[in-house]
Amino acid sequence: MSTRTLPPVAPDVLADAVEQLSPRLRRKLDAAITDCAGRASATADGAVEVPFGEDAAVTLRPGPSGTVTEAGQAVCTCLLAPRCLHRAAVLGAAPLADGNDATDPAPPGTGTGTQPEPQEAAPATGAGAAAPAAPDAAQVRAATALWDAAAEALSAGATAGGAVVQAELLRAAHTVRLAGLPRAEAAALTVVRGLRAARDRSGEQRLADLTGAFRELLAGAALLASGTPGTDAARPARRVYEQGGTLRVYGLCREPVLSATGYGGVTTHLAGPDGTPYTVSDVRPGGLARAKGAGSASVALGGAVLDHAGLARGGLRIVGATVSADGRLGAGRKVGATPLRGVDWSEEPAAALFARPVREAMAAVLADPGGPGGPAPELLGCDTEVIGAADGCVVVRVTGGGPLLRLRPAHPHPELPHAANLRRIAQHPGLALRVLGRPDLDRAATLLPLAVGPVPGEPATLRLPEAWKGRADLGYDRLQGEHFPARPAGGTAGGPVTAGPDPLALAPLWRVRRLLETGVAGGRRAVAEAGRGPDAASLSARLTRAGLGRAAHLARALTAEADRRPRDPFGRLADPSADAYARAWLASAVHLAAAERSLLAASWSHPTA
Repeated sequence: MSTRTLPPVAPDVLADAVEQLSPRLRRKLDAAITDCAGRASATADGAVEVPFGEDAAVTLRPGPSGTVTEAGQAVCTCLLAPRCLHRAAVLGAAPLADGNDATDPAPPGTGTGTQPEPQEAAPATGAGAAAPAAPDAAQVRAATALWDAAAEALSAGATAGGAVVQAELLRAAHTVRLAGLPRAEAAALTVVRGLRAARDRSGEQRLADLTGAFRELLAGAALLASGTPGTDAARPARRVYEQGGTLRVYGLCREPVLSATGYGGVTTHLAGPDGTPYTVSDVRPGGLARAKGAGSASVALGGAVLDHAGLARGGLRIVGATVSADGRLGAGRKVGATPLRGVDWSEEPAAALFARPVREAMAAVLADPGGPGGPAPELLGCDTEVIGAADGCVVVRVTGGGPLLRLRPAHPHPELPHAANLRRIAQHPGLALRVLGRPDLDRAATLLPLAVGPVPGEPATLRLPEAWKGRADLGYDRLQGEHFPARPAGGTAGGPVTAGPDPLALAPLWRVRRLLETGVAGGRRAVAEAGRGPDAASLSARLTRAGLGRAAHLARALTAEADRRPRDPFGRLADPSADAYARAWLASAVHLAAAERSLLAASWSHPTA
């Protein structure tokens, strides 16, 4: 279902529209939503109209932000309006806006390169103003309501998680937003978007992603509802820019940004003199074309006369810098910047990234992984030797007895050069290669390389143009034959190699993952059916034999709770509460994530001969 013509709708507006429907109309809502977007058309005055036969039409008139933020901006001409099926269906078919869209002219999650002054940034509220403090009574009540809605959505599963279930989640999300818990709201919106994509059978949605989103939502809601101090979900979701004084930053690399929702741009990674990571982003609507072009676009930061290509290989002295908590540099009116000479990867502060042992660096990443919707893992650098190609990856060995790593394209889009560059690298076994990238937290010993360069002092290494300043950005620069050392006489390109065992793939934990994903897709009934099937005993036995007794116990508890069928005083079957089921599912999901993280850490620390 295409929603490109319909403007984004604020979550609370949609929730109110669904709440006003009668039970009979609610049962018809999902079917009514199906073809709304296909009938939408823009009017001359900037509104969007969706006709329903000859007697009714719904008109959406978004506000200055481009988002429908008030009930009066969605009007239907039928006699039942505003409590009509037509209006709720059109709102349900429209894209779901983030909570910030009502006030932010730019779409959420996009960096335009121009950020507000510190005093203009949205202040942290509630628990976000003091992360270590415990949630107050209002926040606990809001989080409890969010838990209840999330538990019901999990119990229903994606197949039954239609517009009514989603609206309950949106209502709870709006409540936690008003209580000053924007991270909890963001987690709920992520789940709703995932449910929508799963029901639409969108190729943009992976069941594993939706499973992770449910885990983060339930875990955050449970902690907040318990009044736990310092809960991460209570911290501010928006970037709050603070004065950073005078900064010197040096470019490391740049990477294209391309989202499934049509945004494109670039992020340039920088480091301060002490190694502190910073970023400058320029992401706007435009998709692939903008992602490709933004790499050479001007940097809108204090009037600096640099583009992103120059900044990635140069540096800046920034006066009056504004810096967010995650290291993003803002460009307020009082910010000034002048170019500096860049540093080679063999110079500080860049050299420190490659001097740190990968085991130690990965341990730091796993200690603060960010999670869905959180910050991406910090960059990791290492010197390697190319072994060859395996399963679409480049297999490399970390020098000094380090582990075998798989290098996977950071972005697989065929019109971005990530994959082509890695294929060319794989043709040169024995090549000494310095790699800077982001660890893949979903795969064992896997790095998503953003840039590569020559290893100092090694003869069989890259030979890059002087203008590239000793590194190639894999998302923008294209490696050619002249960039590689000559092969010995009679030498040939490397063939397929074995990447070594993958502990995540070999462990029977994948069976637990499949059980959890079955619950997300089909709901409680699907988990109960899986517990009655012939594979149930096999699941427990395989986990126990592998020394994963706790995982086996939690999986059995989950299937037993899913199949619990309580009866009322008259002996009739009653719907069981979703609370205990959600807690059993969450316990198994949290344990699975911890076990997989332990295996992931081991894959980065196992030395090679």
